[in-house]
Amino acid sequence: MDLAKIKDPEVKKAIEALQNGDKSWYNFFTENPAMTDDGRSIDFKSFFSNALGNEMFLSIDRVENDGKNIYGNFKAGKWGTFQTYFKFHKNAEGKFDRLDIGQNR
Repeated sequence: MDLAKIKDPEVKKAIEALQNGDKSWYNFFTENPAMTDDGRSIDFKSFFSNALGNEMFLSIDRVENDGKNIYGNFKAGKWGTFQTYFKFHKNAEGKFDRLDIGQNR
């Protein structure tokens, strides 16, 4: 899969880690980042303790917001495959302090 369309270097590296199921994924985030799934607040670490290594983008279809919003076909483990978005929010230190994910309807 071509990640070249992701222009934000930290988002690109984070997505690479996600794709590889690499625990370095957590290094791109603050200690306790906010997270929503389809608008509902959820626990970031709990969610990715199950998702990392089992869930990944199958395609990156669109990138917006200077490379921080990623849209594409996503394999969500036991939940199936669907169009989704990941919206990364960066703090002043360059770490992600919030991640919004959900189905792209």
